[in-house]
Amino acid sequence: MVVIGGGLAGLRLAQRLGPAAAVTVLGEETHEPYNRVLLAEVLAGRYAPEVTALPAPGPALRRGVRAVRVDRAERAVHCDDGTVERYDTLVLATGSNAVLPPLRGLFEPEGRELPDGVHAFRTMDDCLALSAAVRPGVRVVVIGGGLLGVSAARALAVRGAQVVLAQQGERLMERQLDAEASALLATHLTDLGVEIHTECRVRGLGTARPAPAACEERGPGRSPGSGAARGHRKVTGVELADGYRLDADLVVLACGVRPRTGLARAAGLEVRKGIVVDDRLRTGDPHIHAIGDCAEHAGQVYGLAGPALDQADTLAAFLTGEPTQYTGTRALTRLTLDTGEGTGGNGPLDLAAFGETTPLPGDDVVRLADATRRTYRKVVLRGDRLVGGVLLGELSTVGALARTWEGEESPRDLFHLLTDDGGH
Repeated sequence: MVVIGGGLAGLRLAQRLGPAAAVTVLGEETHEPYNRVLLAEVLAGRYAPEVTALPAPGPALRRGVRAVRVDRAERAVHCDDGTVERYDTLVLATGSNAVLPPLRGLFEPEGRELPDGVHAFRTMDDCLALSAAVRPGVRVVVIGGGLLGVSAARALAVRGAQVVLAQQGERLMERQLDAEASALLATHLTDLGVEIHTECRVRGLGTARPAPAACEERGPGRSPGSGAARGHRKVTGVELADGYRLDADLVVLACGVRPRTGLARAAGLEVRKGIVVDDRLRTGDPHIHAIGDCAEHAGQVYGLAGPALDQADTLAAFLTGEPTQYTGTRALTRLTLDTGEGTGGNGPLDLAAFGETTPLPGDDVVRLADATRRTYRKVVLRGDRLVGGVLLGELSTVGALARTWEGEESPRDLFHLLTDDGGH
């Protein structure tokens, strides 16, 4: 078996199959495998990079090797170092890439190099480069108010940066949170010093080049007008669609992620939002499976750690002969905003969201809010079933609520679940 992708899903699959299986994992990154969920904690300075390490994969993992082509007729994977890995079973666990928005000034014509000071926030390399550039007082604009953007803004504020968060939607984390919870989240970030702009579309980046170096530093063949003499472009600000400009020393692109499907598409596999798989996580080629962020099952691409692990476990069971199928994952989004010591905030803030947080006509909604403690709990009921919820500030009951939701059970004592210790 060959697994393309050395992230959470690919390594979990190799671990579940065990050392007796003949598995080769191709990991594009040179770092030890790590948990991306913890990158914001590394950026905040709370964790060292090694704390994020995943369980040691052993000799199955080839680090720093990128798959460039899948030959389905030969059942072979061609790699960028010239090697060829042949397979009986191939698993695509290629994950996702950070979305780079179509901003004016992001790239030069025919170029793909980001200006100095502009960072994506997806990989350990992204995190370490951004961390090295941050210092107290530096002006940072974070573009994107979803889970990635909120995490990055909080981490940078904890590091002492002057942070502005620009969100195109009308509220923060609008996919997961309702208006009330989003407002509490915004208050928490504002208390940390984060300046928040919602319903704000970024049009482009302002950039400048350093002055030409002195003649004696140019070297042979470098004229004052050459790119080599002028150096790389440096970001200077963010231009909004309404003409307003935000000065910036650093810009963080946290505009979401997109499944990596290029290998599958080039190999002739069906790709929609992601690589299309059935209930056995097979593509249209019975020898090729897909799991994790790159996979689309029943029309859904999850992009979360929980479903990736579920898919890896299900596929491992199927490949070892168990009569199992993947029927989807009921995913819970959880985020801890730990402000650390001496940052001027009001302590840590936990939030969790699951299921349908926006009620449909006829649904019942129960909300409990405590303005003093800044806690908020909301659940949505459809008939006698719990279909979704949001908890912010206090998560002692989230486990019991999530189990009730996942099991599609009727909550026997909803107020006890919301207000006590989860029924234990």
